[in-house]
Amino acid sequence: MKPAPIGWGAAAVGLTCLLGACSSDPAMTTGPIALRWRSTPSFSSLVASRSASVVEISTLRIGRDESPGDGELEFAPESDFADRLAWPLPTSARISQIRDLASGVILSSDGVILTSAHVIAGVDEAQVRLDDGRRFQARVLGTDPRSDVGLLVIEATGLTPAALGDSSRLAPGDWVAAIGAPFGFQGSVTAGVVSAVNRLIGGAGEIPFIQTDVAINPGSSGSPLFNSRGEVVAINSLIYSGSGGYMGLSFAVPINLAAEVAKQLRANGEVRRAEMGAEFQEVTPALARSFGLAGKPFGALVVRIDGTGPAARAGLRRGDVVTAYDGVAIGHFTDLLQRVAKDRPGSRVDLDVWRHGARQTISVTLAQHRAQRTALPSGLAPDWGDGVGLTLGELSPAQYRQLGVEGGLMVRDAAGLARSEGIRAGDLIVAVNDAPMNRVADFSRTLSNTPPGQTLALLVMRDRRLAYVAVQLPSAPAMP
Repeated sequence: MKPAPIGWGAAAVGLTCLLGACSSDPAMTTGPIALRWRSTPSFSSLVASRSASVVEISTLRIGRDESPGDGELEFAPESDFADRLAWPLPTSARISQIRDLASGVILSSDGVILTSAHVIAGVDEAQVRLDDGRRFQARVLGTDPRSDVGLLVIEATGLTPAALGDSSRLAPGDWVAAIGAPFGFQGSVTAGVVSAVNRLIGGAGEIPFIQTDVAINPGSSGSPLFNSRGEVVAINSLIYSGSGGYMGLSFAVPINLAAEVAKQLRANGEVRRAEMGAEFQEVTPALARSFGLAGKPFGALVVRIDGTGPAARAGLRRGDVVTAYDGVAIGHFTDLLQRVAKDRPGSRVDLDVWRHGARQTISVTLAQHRAQRTALPSGLAPDWGDGVGLTLGELSPAQYRQLGVEGGLMVRDAAGLARSEGIRAGDLIVAVNDAPMNRVADFSRTLSNTPPGQTLALLVMRDRRLAYVAVQLPSAPAMP
């Protein structure tokens, strides 16, 4: 995906009429169609009452030729989600001054403004334009790349702050609207519905994004997403695009998360997070079977343990399924992520864990979050082919250290069952269920000891991320 350029220049203004209001056909006012029209909310009153809380932000970076990913690696999404809303120019452009355009929302009457971190991090100048046309120089109060939340402040009083809603109450199908400055067109309004909640995106950390079909374009980064009551429920952050423009998929940071981050940025200039020292993924029906967890899948499956972190010290293991956090059931693994995010470093929590067909309780003392980075190694040992379509190679101890793992087998090629489940060349097979894979002999022995038709959970690393992939072995061949 290429970054989306921002275009500057004159625009022709055309007038359009709303469907229904332009029709005199009586059929449009009766029957099921009329019911649908009446159920569609009108955002005109929302716009009239809330526009004063929305601002346009312009920034300037001087003397640096940067690519859009510079300085924000913690939040850099995979290539499929590589369109930052305010990327200013193609990466081939080399200039000494880079101007970005974004949006924001007023948090308090004394000039504190909430926006996206990726458009104000490292800027040399920032200017805010209010809805009434007044302009102010802005100062960056703080940015948090992990949540893509940033704060500005301007020297102004008597401003109109936005009303904040409760993003946890949003559900797919709810009507929402955005007010922002796409391509510099200040006060633009777009509307749609919530497409999904708690949407995690590879490479974007653990943000439970709200996905919508609201039209969002460059210049809309940091713009507020309103519910039908005029409350801000999210801050627009990402789009999915193959062209640089809107393609029907927009992603926003929930306001509950953004407001908590903003509170800490305003008080401390940084965000102090707790961490458990473990990574998790969803428990699918196939994975539940492979770990012997009966009934409806639930909980958070451990895919990585930091050897020096709180989880390791407490005895949590890879392959464990966390089913409750301080007595509260974990239905979806994002529930666990959000519970940890709300706690403070030093908090002691009890985890209900499913391990090897039995339940147990583990107490963990959360620690201060530490950023971690890994890189893929080069150079592989000789190949080996298995019975599920994988051609595997071994790595050296130095390569393990580079990846930040204790073991694993590099996938040189994937076919058959493995390929059908999404495994591909370049992946690292770290474990099978909770058994580590350090040599190809380990993998071969595990397969030979597994009955035909049973489901195995392969722990796969790709692009620095870990996930379990369920692979069901073929049944024994039929007798002739």
